[in-house]
Amino acid sequence: MTDDVLTQDQIDDLRTTVAGLMPGVRADLEALTRIPSVSLDAFDQAHVEASAEATAELLRAEGLEVEIVREGGRPAVIGHVDGPEGAPTVLLYAHHDVQPPGDDADWDSAPFEPTERDGRLYGRGAADDKAGIMAHVAALRAHAGRLPVGVTIFVEGEEEIGSDSLPTILERHGDKLRADAIVLADSTNWALGEPALTTTLRGLIRVVVTVTTLDHGIHSGMFGGAVPDAVTTLVRLLATFHDEVGDVAVAGLKSGKASDLDFDEARLREESGLLDGVEVIGTGSLLDRIWAKPTATVIGFDAPSVAKSSNTLVPTASAKVSIRLAPDEHPMEAYAAVQRHVEAHTPWGARVQVHLDDQGAGFAADAHGPVYDQARAAFTDAWGVEPVDIGVGGSIPFVASFAEKFPDAAILVTGVEDPDTRAHGANESLHLEEFEKVCVAEAVLLARLGAMPR
Repeated sequence: MTDDVLTQDQIDDLRTTVAGLMPGVRADLEALTRIPSVSLDAFDQAHVEASAEATAELLRAEGLEVEIVREGGRPAVIGHVDGPEGAPTVLLYAHHDVQPPGDDADWDSAPFEPTERDGRLYGRGAADDKAGIMAHVAALRAHAGRLPVGVTIFVEGEEEIGSDSLPTILERHGDKLRADAIVLADSTNWALGEPALTTTLRGLIRVVVTVTTLDHGIHSGMFGGAVPDAVTTLVRLLATFHDEVGDVAVAGLKSGKASDLDFDEARLREESGLLDGVEVIGTGSLLDRIWAKPTATVIGFDAPSVAKSSNTLVPTASAKVSIRLAPDEHPMEAYAAVQRHVEAHTPWGARVQVHLDDQGAGFAADAHGPVYDQARAAFTDAWGVEPVDIGVGGSIPFVASFAEKFPDAAILVTGVEDPDTRAHGANESLHLEEFEKVCVAEAVLLARLGAMPR
């Protein structure tokens, strides 16, 4: 438990102030959400530019000195305002780019027209992560003209495509981003009404496995039964990535332990949409499996389509495999383990190649100390219940980049999402009541950090 650095009246005043600000915050969030800022090359990058400009204007309106930086990638926004003399500086992170919307037919309302239904605001980016931007803006507005700390806001423009230019930004603009505490608002809460700090994230490697058995396609009736086709060979190889109960069977990959929280199979099925009769795979606690143990998921397959297939032995086939890693696993060591596994398990002497498509480090915080104490207190102030420490099975490699660049800063991974947000999927949404609590928590956190003994 932390020492009280704020009075209850101060906390209540901030809560009341934020409540009064929410209509304007929501209007600005909806305006941002209407900008289809998909950072993939196949989409119009003028929208990403427009999103950066809109974000910059929001920060300028709050008195920050703002610049838009481009270091070989999409535009990022950096804003800063000084705090009182001797006060700590807090870096607030979010990203303004979004995932592709997918097929409009899968959405119950237009993906870039924010729409409220049953207390949730639907739209691509309404949660991930334009609500993160607006949580930071709401905290600034709650302290308008009297910020208790120095604040730097960094809003990235290419998080959804891997943050390729982030290392260069950190190298060339690191002095502008240096802070005593870093709040990375790109995660989730444990449940509606139950806040969380994310203290572990899995790492990631993504590989493309290509199998070749022939130098050209041949008649399946003439040669089938003696000559292996590439698709069957690849399927047999991919099957070796798991054992009979569904645990990853790649030798050398690490496994971790997750927080001891109550999470049963019924909740897993509800949140994931697992169909009745489909078994849960793997061993260990459910949270170990989805937060701390390795996974291997086939996410893409290059082979003739059913509609266009012919009676031919296919000479070459490829699969893209997403492999999530224990939080402390080094991605390149994991890649070497996968290469060894593929080479040892490719059947029938087929030729095989393993190409590294992407990689990112995991994260495990030592979530102790005065900044973490104040963060947990701020969450309690906003929700009325104490937060829990959670892991996230997904990968946010930029968190490790910040931890490496600023080893003395306390890193707080927070978020606006909840288990039904459906970030990256159709009908992504933001729970509006929870969002207000996120804004209160961040405003209170800035006040608490500013009031800490110096």
